[in-house]
Amino acid sequence: MTPAAAARRVGPRAVVDSLWCHRQLVWQLTKREVLGRYRGSLFGLVWSLANPLLMLAVYTLVFGYVFAARWGGSVDSTGEFALVLFTGLTVFNLFSECLSRAPNLIVANPNYVKKVVFPLECLPWVTLGAALFHTLVSLGVLLAALLAVRGAIPVTVVLLPFVLLPLVLLALGLTWLLAALGVYVRDTAQIVGVLVSVLLFLSPVFYPASALPPAVRRLFLLNPLVIILESARAVLLWGQAPDWLALAVCTVASGAVAWAGLVWFDRTRYGFADVL
Repeated sequence: MTPAAAARRVGPRAVVDSLWCHRQLVWQLTKREVLGRYRGSLFGLVWSLANPLLMLAVYTLVFGYVFAARWGGSVDSTGEFALVLFTGLTVFNLFSECLSRAPNLIVANPNYVKKVVFPLECLPWVTLGAALFHTLVSLGVLLAALLAVRGAIPVTVVLLPFVLLPLVLLALGLTWLLAALGVYVRDTAQIVGVLVSVLLFLSPVFYPASALPPAVRRLFLLNPLVIILESARAVLLWGQAPDWLALAVCTVASGAVAWAGLVWFDRTRYGFADVL
């Protein structure tokens, strides 16, 4: 893409166009990314199912029996606590996987940079697609566990795509931003790794937002993951509708981040070849 063509991508619709115009390429690269991760292993794609199953068992053992942790409210059993914790980690891992891989996304693919006709803006979509695949597998494990523990799945689970939409947009925008920044500042990967670890404990993954003092909670809500994580648990576990107003605001803000990330990527991509 030439600088003139990039300059024309000034509207928020550019985020969708970046996928739609290259959807076949994104699909093929995503499929190769998922299959390539397990290529050469003995069990192949079975690991994508075994990993979340193993982690669910570990969370149940460590937090439910070793630490005897409890969520509070109606969550008073070890099985219920494991489901609450696994839900938060499944949603957070979608976000963290995209951010953790973003700084090296362009650096690890210099051959694509040298191909003038290759749409580099597709690479964050590929990373997101692979992360979504593993999230769907984990959600399948979660729903199966819900059936085993409760004997039923809440009908509100159909609202989950609306809950994950702002998370997807936020992850995509930050991936574009960090992928470009990682080319020029190689320390970005180390910094992001630390920030993701910190963000894990600043988000309501291991504890509910309601457990915080009111003064701290207001500051805590500046983290967009709070709304997304609480809404995910509402629709997946409690059978409740999310806070639609808060979710709408979060979606609009995340869409702005996605668009800004794409614009930043377009403006900086012309120096990639010189640096790499």
